[in-house]
Amino acid sequence: MYRYDSIDQQIVDDRVAQFRDQTQRYLAGEIAEEEFLPLRLQNGLYVQRLAPMLRVCVPYGMLDTKQVRMLAHIARKYDKGYAHVTTRQNIQYNWPALEDVPDILADLASVEMHAIQTSGNCIRNFTADPFAGVALDEVMDPRPYCEVMRQWATFHPEFAFLPRKFKMAVCGSKSDRAAILVHDIGMALTTNDAGEIGFEVFVGGGLGRTPVIASLINSFVPEKDILTYLEAILRVYNLSGNRENKYKARIKILVRAMGAEAFAERVDQEWKHLKGSESTLTAEEIERMKSYFPTPDYREVASTADTEIESLRSEHQAFDRWLTRNTRDHRQPGYVSILLSLKPVGVPPGDVTAEQLDAIADLADKYSLGEVRTTHEQNMVLADVAKDQLFELWQDCKKLGFASPTIGTLNDMICCPGGDFCSLANAKSIPVAEALQRKFDDLDYLYDLGDLSLNISGCMNACGHHHVGHVGVLGVDKKGEEWYQIQLGGDQGKNASLAKVLGPSFSRDEVPEIIEKLLNHFVDNRIEGESFLEAYRRIGHDSFKAAAYA
Repeated sequence: MYRYDSIDQQIVDDRVAQFRDQTQRYLAGEIAEEEFLPLRLQNGLYVQRLAPMLRVCVPYGMLDTKQVRMLAHIARKYDKGYAHVTTRQNIQYNWPALEDVPDILADLASVEMHAIQTSGNCIRNFTADPFAGVALDEVMDPRPYCEVMRQWATFHPEFAFLPRKFKMAVCGSKSDRAAILVHDIGMALTTNDAGEIGFEVFVGGGLGRTPVIASLINSFVPEKDILTYLEAILRVYNLSGNRENKYKARIKILVRAMGAEAFAERVDQEWKHLKGSESTLTAEEIERMKSYFPTPDYREVASTADTEIESLRSEHQAFDRWLTRNTRDHRQPGYVSILLSLKPVGVPPGDVTAEQLDAIADLADKYSLGEVRTTHEQNMVLADVAKDQLFELWQDCKKLGFASPTIGTLNDMICCPGGDFCSLANAKSIPVAEALQRKFDDLDYLYDLGDLSLNISGCMNACGHHHVGHVGVLGVDKKGEEWYQIQLGGDQGKNASLAKVLGPSFSRDEVPEIIEKLLNHFVDNRIEGESFLEAYRRIGHDSFKAAAYA
């Protein structure tokens, strides 16, 4: 993974000292609230319903065990003993005291971490496939390019005060596990007929109040030109984005108003002035960045490992289920990647305690070359696990609460913190998630349903990505009371689609019953081998609506 050089470290240390001074002056009454607002946002600090919230940057989801242990230390010392994994692969703390935040940032800086640009109207954290570099279907490792882009975007003077927040994702595999089509800019690594590396560039995606699937505006931008092309996009947005109305300020509104073709033409016009400029990547710089992400020195795993695993699977049904749901194929023979589930029943999805963070670091040191990754779905990954250690790892995961064999099922739901924490939320999300997990707790039933994503958001900001869940749940306010709207048919992959509202909203107590009706309708009408999403698209929205309101 990328390691800070002296310049990186100096930048982060200076930012900590700067914010410490700003915080002290604010607490002393020397800086007004409206002046402090942009300063704290630039350092990842929000004011939530009950306490400040600090969002820590985890570039493209990668952590080493020293960093994971520091996250545990911060949770233990400055928070209420836990942290939260977000859908941007970041880490959030929900209870830090304002006066402690500079100390937290100093602790983060000591392990090459920060909270810079995790909030505010700027370019946010770059996200990527959590299996980058090890996925069997990978075309190109996106991490070196993500790091180049991260360095380019951090403190970029032209893009520090954009019309609105700005999010980018990069995918390097045949399957899109980075949800690039619902980002302001999504990029897919590709090669042309000459074998040259480049990017498909999609612009204008996003969820929230106005959900939009991104449009392809360039089918091949050479790798050396990607920064200048991004700069051209951002410049068009900066000049033409709506700064009068924050609800119409995202680039998706601009692209939709202009039309994708006209927007692409404007970008090309701007690119003429930038192409070949100092932001053009040299072959040497690309190779230098790739050198930070070398292929690990994998050991040779005995060819008998597969046979031994099959024997253990037949003896231990729980182990078999865990392997089926929580492992992913690896490009290195003898290895797999493991998903650690952060969705046990009764715990807010994505929450992880300080003790669990320490335990995850221990697992990574023992089984996965000292590396941990966060996922868009609010879980964690051990990317490089030898097959001959799988049974031992599973036993350790069981003891620690990470072995729930439910990855990809209904109970592996995405859920925002909702009204329990967020001052923007219309309704609580966490109690809905728990009620659904408790109702649908039979593994045989979950497995029979197959792959099924259920996403919950407490408000229209869509931090729980309800628009792209096969089933989406949205909290809404009705005259001061919490109600929940059900949506169906969303998908975040390469054939991304936005969910469609089922109809009038339901009370919290009704949600599990309605979801059960929808699932029963799917089971009664599916054909052999058909997924929920496939059945929904074949049967049609009205059929499910009739079942829900019968």
